[in-house]
Amino acid sequence: MTAFNRSSLEELLKKRFFYAPSFQVYGGVAGFYDYGPPGCALQSNIIDLWRKHFVLEEEMLEMDGAIITLADVLKTSGHVDKFTDWMVKDVKTGDIFRADHLVENVIETRLDGDKQARLTTENDATSQKDKKKKKGTIQAIDNYTGTELGEIIRNHKIKSPETGSDLTEPVEFNLMFESSIGPTGHLKGYLRPETAQGQFLNFKKFLEFNNDKMPFASASIGRSFRNEISPRSGLLRVREFTMAEIEHYVDPNNKKHVRFDEIKDVKLSLLPRYIQNEGKTVPVELAIGEAVEKKIVDNETLGYFLARTHLFLTMLGIKPDKLRFRQHMPNEMAHYACDCWDAEIQSSYGWIECVGCADRSAYDLTVHTNRTKEKLIVRESLAEPLVYDKTVLEINKKIFGPKLRQNAKIVEEYLTNLNEEQLEALKKELEDGNGKTMVSCADGNQYEISSDFLTIQKQTITEHVREYIPNVIEPSFGIGRILYSLIEHVYWTREGDEQRAVLSFPPRVAPFKCLLVPLSNNPAFSKLIRDLSSKLRKLHISIKVDDSSNSIGRRYSRNDELGTPFAITIDFQSVNDGTVTLRERDSTKQIREKIDTILQVLKDLVDEDVTWEEVLSKYPTFVQQELD
Repeated sequence: MTAFNRSSLEELLKKRFFYAPSFQVYGGVAGFYDYGPPGCALQSNIIDLWRKHFVLEEEMLEMDGAIITLADVLKTSGHVDKFTDWMVKDVKTGDIFRADHLVENVIETRLDGDKQARLTTENDATSQKDKKKKKGTIQAIDNYTGTELGEIIRNHKIKSPETGSDLTEPVEFNLMFESSIGPTGHLKGYLRPETAQGQFLNFKKFLEFNNDKMPFASASIGRSFRNEISPRSGLLRVREFTMAEIEHYVDPNNKKHVRFDEIKDVKLSLLPRYIQNEGKTVPVELAIGEAVEKKIVDNETLGYFLARTHLFLTMLGIKPDKLRFRQHMPNEMAHYACDCWDAEIQSSYGWIECVGCADRSAYDLTVHTNRTKEKLIVRESLAEPLVYDKTVLEINKKIFGPKLRQNAKIVEEYLTNLNEEQLEALKKELEDGNGKTMVSCADGNQYEISSDFLTIQKQTITEHVREYIPNVIEPSFGIGRILYSLIEHVYWTREGDEQRAVLSFPPRVAPFKCLLVPLSNNPAFSKLIRDLSSKLRKLHISIKVDDSSNSIGRRYSRNDELGTPFAITIDFQSVNDGTVTLRERDSTKQIREKIDTILQVLKDLVDEDVTWEEVLSKYPTFVQQELD
């Protein structure tokens, strides 16, 4: 098979207008792309399959949230303070680079050069070992601090890749697009960096819609935005993109999944933490049931979605041998996360994260509950009452308010947010301080509190209703990254003719399902073309008519480049006896039958109810007549 040529593929995608840089006639802006007719149709088909595979199959509750997000929401979620990358600048030209990517690229280039230099003296096995070490080392750079990145840049004398000039120290840059809401400019907002926050804020409405039944999942598909420092690599790193996100809400005490048995035998290519710790990158193949049983994957619900994600991606046409699930290292995970895995797809750009599957614990619902005082909780009636001792705070507001006056509200907020351990510590401070102590509140000031206006003591609690904040398992899909990776995986060229490219999309995601191609532009074919087009539309089969003056072979070839899996050819015999030929893209083989038979066969093929091999076993192969 011919070696993959990215330049040839990119030329094809440009020529067939799968996508193109936005604002191109004005010079374009990095990180923005417009999808043309085939790219738009391909994306729609991927999303449609995602919706059927997840939303419909799992009975998820779908919503479409606002793209502009209030600044307070993203402040609470942590995005305002922590959604950042480190950037460095060329001191001469002012060109800006993302620091961790620059360091990775330079180290990779140097290690590759070093490897090539040693090939004459070292055997192949040693080279493979070095390669694995290299990848394990680079993996961790994503999570270095600005100080650490600056130290690497200085120690390894890393310069600007464009000019060879010195670079500035790394500076933190927030990746959100800032905006203002309304004419005054006083109400601050951002273009959302993810769809998840809108789902969390509507949790109570989802729960009520679901008749207070747990567990359940919400889902959202839509645009998100990240103001990337230096977007490169085409659709893999852009500033505006489509996400499909699921938030599956579970009881923190029970993360089993009712349908886990259905997928427990699905085998995944896993790259767990313990393998990465050894500096290796060769995954292990395990059934997801075994991975959960051995606690390689934390729980059944997370494992269920890893397996379902694998099934979805391979159904799209992603090659299983170029798909792996990599577990996050401890320094990659947020402090609140229980376990995180990325579905990574291999392309000419390397292994690229396309889906993130994370157990986010109860973090998001908790922080929004604390900020808004709106309880985003589940209430569950208990068969037997729950009796336990708990440290509780009681405030004597008759003394508390007059004593603290205008500061009473902020001190009360601080005190009521303390957990049991913190209340016990405060009680001890009051006892040690003869009934008085100082507390530091959210405004940065310290206030004196006294045991005169509050008591902290153990109480026996009897609960007939259990209240809890659900944990959230979140699979998050980058549709653009999946789309590009899929294109690479299905791209190939005909044997002996590198100019004849083919995109072998599975029928269910192909932009156009069928090409209608008359032998020539003879008027005798016009009515048959119109009738066939109408019948195919009624069958919901997307078509493309090519009645140009090019040769029949050329027209087949350019629709192979669009990934169109089937073609119906109309010739003079069609006019005479009502038969047409049906051509399959990859094999180029054809059958010839009556129009109604061909339409039924085509419908079954597009719905993937039959394979082309099964069709050929039932109908004789047609040998094309001389066209001239």
